[in-house]
Amino acid sequence: MAGDLGQGENVLVLLIRSLRPRQWIKNLFVFAGLVFSRNAFEPSLLILSCLAFLLFCLLSGGVYLVNDVLDYDRDRLHPQKRHRPIASGRLPRRLGAAVGAGLLVVGLAAASVVGQSFGLVALAYVALLTVYSLALKNVVILDVLIIAVGFVLRAVAGVVVIGVEISSWLLICTILLALFLALGKRRHELLALPVNPADHRPILSEYTPQLLDQMVAVVTASTVTAYALYTLSTETVEKFHTRWLPLTIPFVLYGIFRYLYLLYRRELGGNPSELFLTDRPLLLNLCLWALAVLAILYFPR
Repeated sequence: MAGDLGQGENVLVLLIRSLRPRQWIKNLFVFAGLVFSRNAFEPSLLILSCLAFLLFCLLSGGVYLVNDVLDYDRDRLHPQKRHRPIASGRLPRRLGAAVGAGLLVVGLAAASVVGQSFGLVALAYVALLTVYSLALKNVVILDVLIIAVGFVLRAVAGVVVIGVEISSWLLICTILLALFLALGKRRHELLALPVNPADHRPILSEYTPQLLDQMVAVVTASTVTAYALYTLSTETVEKFHTRWLPLTIPFVLYGIFRYLYLLYRRELGGNPSELFLTDRPLLLNLCLWALAVLAILYFPR
């Protein structure tokens, strides 16, 4: 019966799976402020950033659970999402809703204890994604913008938790990169679903592959340009006392081109977070970029 636990299945395992741990890679954006403020090796600030990361994993997991409950009927019609614990009926909806709400309450309470500003950003993140799940995900263009703002709030949370200045470059590059991934995901969803994609996600009826291709092209160029200008700007050179940061641009170019290759040639991209974990060239490039940034910012010559 739908809503009953399957025979031999562990409810804890089903709950953890519903929290989507692979999606938690998105929360690594909370470390951006720590790294680019050159405080990555400051123990007290590193601990605060790790705590912020864990709390955002808790909050995002709670949001995923509540969202699965709200989208139960539609997810059951989706060729992949129907296998999720709640959509498949292996995890009762009431339990999922209760645990999800509990995680949100605990996460927000803990965030407010960490710091007032951090708690407000965490509350804004939860409120934004809740409104998105209830209504804004069905508003064309605004749906992908809200996803991008969610990434920005992660980055802002990472800045306020350690008490450093918010960089406008950080916000610009974050929102452009998030838009790039969100638009790619929309394109994959539109083409990957075999019949009537709007039945699975109504907003897809407002998009066409041609429109999304144009939007992806604009955001791709904007992302590369913004990052290049950031590395070359006088403000950046004076802040970090190095002119070597442009050496990281090839890693950004490769990462974007590799994602576009996977999206257009391999017809992947429906789950960008998982793609970054499973595609070895993409993962290796990300690690090399991070190492290059750390080497240039923390060991300038």
